[in-house]
Amino acid sequence: MKSGFDFAKLGGLIPAIVQDAVGGEVLMVGFMNREAWDRTAAEGYVTFYSRTRNRLWTKGETSGNRLRVISAATDCDRDSVLFRVAVEGDGLVCHRGTRSCFTEGLAIGTGEPAVGSAKESAR
Repeated sequence: MKSGFDFAKLGGLIPAIVQDAVGGEVLMVGFMNREAWDRTAAEGYVTFYSRTRNRLWTKGETSGNRLRVISAATDCDRDSVLFRVAVEGDGLVCHRGTRSCFTEGLAIGTGEPAVGSAKESAR
């Protein structure tokens, strides 16, 4: 997979959005540097660059919940990437033990904090 990403724009990193290939649910967002992209492209599993640990990490390397790439696309500015994935393992992607990292609802325009999860807020 050739990328042509603009890694220079954000200090060597690009956002990597991970979406379930079947249902379309956004599962998580991480960051990639060129080395993380190269490993992902070569091995077919999403690898990120950890900004806090200053190292590469492949999702699921300890939990077994790996993200197998089904397809990848970049945006028009070539400074982010969207992965459609199949989740291997028990399907829990978030380190908090949920399928998606996006579970906390936010109130918009009310000035009040949201109550409940994002799924409850979407009903």
